[in-house]
This record gives sequence, structure tokens and C-alpha cells, in this order.
Amino acid sequence: MAAMQDTLQHFTDRILHAAQTAQPLRLRGGGTKDFLGQSLQGEVLDTRAYSGILSYEPSELVITVRAGTSLAEVEAALAQHGQCFAFEPPHFGADATIGGMVAAGLSGPARASVGSVRDFVLGARVINGKGEHLTFGGQVMKNVAGYDVSRLLAGSWGQLGLITEVSLKVLPVAPGEATLMCAGVSQAQALTLINRWGGQPLPLNASAWVHDTSASPAQDVFFVRLRGAVAAVDAAIHHMTAEVQALGAHVTRLDNAQAAADWKASGEQTLDFFNAPNEQDGLWRLSVPQTAPVLDVRVQGSPCAQYIEWHGAQRWLWAPASAAQHVRDVAVRAGGHATLFRTSAASRQTLGDVDKRVGVYTPLNAVQQRIQNELKKQFDPAGIFSPGRA
Repeated sequence: MAAMQDTLQHFTDRILHAAQTAQPLRLRGGGTKDFLGQSLQGEVLDTRAYSGILSYEPSELVITVRAGTSLAEVEAALAQHGQCFAFEPPHFGADATIGGMVAAGLSGPARASVGSVRDFVLGARVINGKGEHLTFGGQVMKNVAGYDVSRLLAGSWGQLGLITEVSLKVLPVAPGEATLMCAGVSQAQALTLINRWGGQPLPLNASAWVHDTSASPAQDVFFVRLRGAVAAVDAAIHHMTAEVQALGAHVTRLDNAQAAADWKASGEQTLDFFNAPNEQDGLWRLSVPQTAPVLDVRVQGSPCAQYIEWHGAQRWLWAPASAAQHVRDVAVRAGGHATLFRTSAASRQTLGDVDKRVGVYTPLNAVQQRIQNELKKQFDPAGIFSPGRA
């Protein structure tokens, strides 16, 4: 315990010195998400020395963890009790930490059905730019009156302060699970189906659509994962299979172990789709309403292949940075926004990652930008925390 207190004091001293000398700090855990963001600036403050599970009450469905703790270690501890992080956070590497998970705010395939990282944060401790160690929230859902700062930290990319501890809600692993592979379902048909099913009492958990070019011949494939009570899953299988077959498509129930590996690969972006088609294309993430129609994104007249997740709310495609305005215009017209999630191989080979000159994120409007600036000033008056990241 004394060692952990010494580590906290070291963090505080570094933050105070940085504020006094106007020296930016880059807050980082395992660095597995360093590829994402506008720019990485400042001296690295590595959080991994402050690690360990502080408390875990399986019967209460809550775990409190130091921010530098390995995400894999925490998930293994949950699995021993048949529990999990339902939002399936991507690791993007073996060194991912809990603090990085919260700061990045990224979620996996189940996000549209169960919620995002933010929805599972119950409380947090953070060292702000004044060196104050502040506590927000707690370990139960009904502990917040007014502004929920602990959830504000999710997706903040370390720009509001150094997260030191976080309390998270966990959930039991569902007793029933099934993944249906529907071959021959077009993107438009998949979007229609998933939106119709979303209005019915079905145990939908995740979905994905892709034009599978690895098959011979290439074909449209729609995947749906069900989770819940065994009886509910079984009933849903029959109902959904009948609807898909009515379209003339073929339905196969996948082996759960095989499907689990594929869903994990989806979240970790190791599926074939996430292999860049050429050195000039970057990976774009379009966040749009679930009810958005098929989006026609073209480069030099050719449609960009897409991978559709989150019941239609998250759409991935490969396009060069030169197409940024077109990609963003399509996303905005659909009521969403576009992010340059991974730059092209050609850009990474040049000094400065030139793709990012088009902007990684869709610019905020004036009101949103003012709110963000004021929040940063309150938490980080000297502007030392990860400047330029978002």
C-alpha cells in the first residue's frame, strides 16, 4: 500500500511540475491506442505502476480497479465468476489497461444493445491539473446528483486529468447464446431486418454485415448474435430464420466457439476486412443513427466496401485522406460524423503522418467546442494534459 501511495505522489509531483513549467504530459497506459488521435504531444506519464484490483464484489456486480491494471487481468478475474464487461472493450494489444479503456471510450460488437463504456462507469478518482486528487461517483448506480463527472472521463483521452481508479458495473455471462450467419442478405435488407427486429422483444446482442470477398464467389453476409435466456434465444432463432429465409437467403447457426473468435476479431479489427486494400487508403469510422439508409461513399466513381456494425450505427470503410470531405459530407447528411480511425500505410511511412492533416475528427460546432474548451479549463487550467489528442 505504501508503494502505491508513493506512486500517486510521484504522479502528483510530475503534474504540478508540468503545470508550473508549461510542460505538456501525455498520459498513457499500455499505449495500445496511440494510433488514434490528432497528435501525441508531451512527456509520457506511464500509469502502469499504479495497478491492482482494489475490490470486487461478484454478488454486487461491481469492481474497483487502479487505472494501470491490465485489462486482460481484470477480464480474467471476472471470467472466474462467470461475469464480464458486457460492452466488450477492444484491447488492440496485450498491454491495454483499465485506465486506457475508460479514457478511450471504445466499445466492441455489443455496444448498440448493452451500452458503451460510459454507461458502466459508476465512479472514478482523478488527479486534475492542479494536483488535486478528486473523487466522483461511487460504487452504485444511484449515487449521482447533477453532473456525472465520472462518466465524462470516458472518451476524454486523458485531456481532463489522470484517472487513478475506476469503479465499473459488470454483468453475468448470458446463459444462452447463438450466432446466425445469413448468406445472401444485401446491406439494405440487413438494415431493414435489424431495425425491424430492434422493435421486437428479441434478445439481440450484436450484428455485422459485410460483402465477403474471400468467399468464392463473393457474397453478402449478415451476422446476428443473440444473448439471453436459453428459451428466448431458441425462440428468436426460429422467428429470425423464417424471416431471412423468406428473402431467399441461407441461414446457418455457427458453433459458439467459432463465432466467439470471429466476434472478438471484429472488435479487435483483425478480420480480413480490416486489412487495408492498398497503401493509400485509411480506415474511416462513420457513426450514424441506426436507422440511416445505405450510405453511398465513392472514390473516383467506385463504391467503397463497408463493414456495418452496431445494428447500423457504426460503419467502417477504406478511403484515402483526399476523400475526407466527401466521407464526412455523407456521414453528416445521415445525421452522424466520420473519424479517420487509422491512417494509411503510405502516410505512416512519412514524417508526421500526413493523412492527419485532413483532421482525424469531424470538427465540433461552435457550441460543442465552447463547452469542451470550458471543461478543459476547469480540469486542466494550464493545458498540460495530452494537448492536441482530440
